[in-house]
Amino acid sequence: MCGIFCLLSLSPSRLELDKSVHEHLRRRGPNFSRDLEVRAARYRCLFSAHVLHMRGLLTPQPLEDAAGNVLEWNGEIFGGLPVGPEENDTAVLSRRLSSCGGPSEVLAVLSAIRGPWAFIYYQKAGGYLWFGRDFFGRRSLLWKGDGETLTLTSVAARGVASDQTPAWREVPAAGVYRIDLDAAAEAGRVTLEVYPWLGQGNPLQSSCAGTVLESVPSGCEALLSPSGLVLPAPVCPLNTSLPGPSKETEAHPNAEDLEPQQLLAAASKPDEVKRLIGVLSEAVRRRVQSRPFASDASPAARSRASVAVLFSGGVDSMILAALADLHAPTRQPIDLLNVAFELQKPKTRKGPARKAGKAEKEQKEPPEGETVPPGPFDVPDRITGRAGLQELRRLNGEREWNLVEIDVAQEELQRTRGERISQLVHPLETVLDDSIGCAVWFAARGEGGVVVGGDGERRPFTSSAKVVLTGIGADEQLAGYSRHRVRFKTSGHEGLIQEVAMELGRISSRNLGRDDRVIGDHGKEARFPYLDEDVVSYLNSLPVWDKADLALPRGVGEKLLLRLAARQLGLGQSAVLPKRAMQFGSRIAKMEEKKEKASDKCTRLSTG
Repeated sequence: MCGIFCLLSLSPSRLELDKSVHEHLRRRGPNFSRDLEVRAARYRCLFSAHVLHMRGLLTPQPLEDAAGNVLEWNGEIFGGLPVGPEENDTAVLSRRLSSCGGPSEVLAVLSAIRGPWAFIYYQKAGGYLWFGRDFFGRRSLLWKGDGETLTLTSVAARGVASDQTPAWREVPAAGVYRIDLDAAAEAGRVTLEVYPWLGQGNPLQSSCAGTVLESVPSGCEALLSPSGLVLPAPVCPLNTSLPGPSKETEAHPNAEDLEPQQLLAAASKPDEVKRLIGVLSEAVRRRVQSRPFASDASPAARSRASVAVLFSGGVDSMILAALADLHAPTRQPIDLLNVAFELQKPKTRKGPARKAGKAEKEQKEPPEGETVPPGPFDVPDRITGRAGLQELRRLNGEREWNLVEIDVAQEELQRTRGERISQLVHPLETVLDDSIGCAVWFAARGEGGVVVGGDGERRPFTSSAKVVLTGIGADEQLAGYSRHRVRFKTSGHEGLIQEVAMELGRISSRNLGRDDRVIGDHGKEARFPYLDEDVVSYLNSLPVWDKADLALPRGVGEKLLLRLAARQLGLGQSAVLPKRAMQFGSRIAKMEEKKEKASDKCTRLSTG
């Protein structure tokens, strides 16, 4: 994983890298940093790269080959191109790209890659600058420009946009972009040629031109490539088939009388569950076993975790932990990162109390059976996290499981948001971005405490893991959100399919770039097993009623197939925990005690 940067100028003015942007980039890549300038007769490019060494031998970036091509690569090749156990994927990709001539060959290499990526590539022959993000947008890339300049970066610094100061935007994960540098210099204006991802009829990527035009930097122009070349989608199309009338109207009349575990046991799908566990286990294996070559093999190093899981004790994170246990070195710990924000004392309300709606109750109330926690950090996710730890210990008592309890007080949240997190969340700006961005930043930092011994004593602990597994993508594909249930109730399976397609189609702009920036700030790499291409293809191939049955109650019907997989893996109560969003489970949403909607612009991100 890396922090990558490129400043293109069509004028002879001196190129400078903003100091605050440079600091953000350096934190992403603490193992090696270098700048490189390319000068041509009518344009100049300043490259800056900062490397987090994750696999193979450390390869400096920007990587310039013998022909003068320059590659900046923020990604992982988990399949599609052969990368040996001792090889670095940056070096492998550079060799493959250096042998390419026309754009069709470059696109063939990029479309073959399985794994997350964002890249910038200067192709000296012909004078082209290529850049883009993978199909899902799992790595961040931002841009801004004024026509004569274009800046690309993994992370930026929040500033006040004006007519003189262009605004940062996320590069849409709609395709790969190419700039003809000589033509741009001739015209005095940057023109982006777009090679879109081809969805093969899949609604995941629609209206590429419109998506790019909404985000294109000021003064720049974007055009679909007149060649008609595209990148084939790395996943199969979404199954949009509808059930027969009996399935569409199917009800479960006795569901109210049965326990969640009984309902789950009755919803057997052995073939689908076996296949899901297989592809998901392989996705976790790729992400757990890709580590630096010839790393420290001392006993002290072996006793430190190299893999951590963003952990709430819910079904998504429990499955990731259970599968990581199958593939991580036997004697190495696994860190479970569990974040809690200090519970605020309720304020006395004047006037009649407002009655909460059903959807609000589902999100804000603890699951049935939980009591109001006595401690200031005993939030719902802390309670389920501790219960999940006990399940994992029963599953494998030989493994050292470190439940890292990360407590965040309001004062620290407010200070850190202003100093760091608001910069990383930028250019996103909603209340939801604030809540999730802050929760993920503190969790990924991994500074908290672990309980040792039987007396409950907690000692300070900081996670050493550089790989952070996150469960994002499970809810989007398996109808885990409350809005899926609302859509199903109003529009049946057809509406549910549309909602699932929309969720996965917008995941790059809503979640992934932000989470990559936030986690990467700690010199750690976010990895998303639920968004592995093979996992997505398998889930896309299934009809929606095999993935979820929203006629069943909460805790069973949403993400039904995943819950069945959890049961098959030997997990217990966590398999039937109702979905609880991170901002509510960690209680960050209660910190400010404000009446806000998730989609509102968050003033705290602009004021600190």
